Amino acid sequence: MDAEREVLDVLARNAREDIDDIAAQTGLDADAVADAIDELEVNNVVHGYQAVVDWDRVDEGKIRAIVEINVELDRETGYEQVADRIAKFPAVDALHLVSGDYDFAVEVLGETMQDVSRFISEQVAPMPEVTQTVTHYIMETYKDGGIRFEDGDDDDRLSVSP
Repeated sequence: MDAEREVLDVLARNAREDIDDIAAQTGLDADAVADAIDELEVNNVVHGYQAVVDWDRVDEGKIRAIVEINVELDRETGYEQVADRIAKFPAVDALHLVSGDYDFAVEVLGETMQDVSRFISEQVAPMPEVTQTVTHYIMETYKDGGIRFEDGDDDDRLSVSP
């Protein structure tokens, strides 16, 4: 797993690296890198490759929200069953079972705030196990997927010191 871990570290930083570049960074040969990637994908360690999008820079961006969900389980229903039902919705971008004051943290994407609100009120909140939802709309993103979003404007102001 050491070779696979080294490959994972490189892929997590930049999934577009080609096999030869990963080999150079890890000290492995290209065949070993290709084998490691194949093994990671077959074993469902790597589930896919995605672009990290700054939706604020797109003309018709997306509204993102973090939704706290509390549930009450019965003898026949566990967290896995509830999570499976929530995860099936296309609006759900990420779903986590968390510790603390609520049970699930859900990242939801929508076209408008009303879309997100409607999704929560019509699809999630009516689920029998759901006892409470709290929606937090993301106003600004500074870092996502390990990548820092910069505005591109350098601060030209001079620092003033006493």
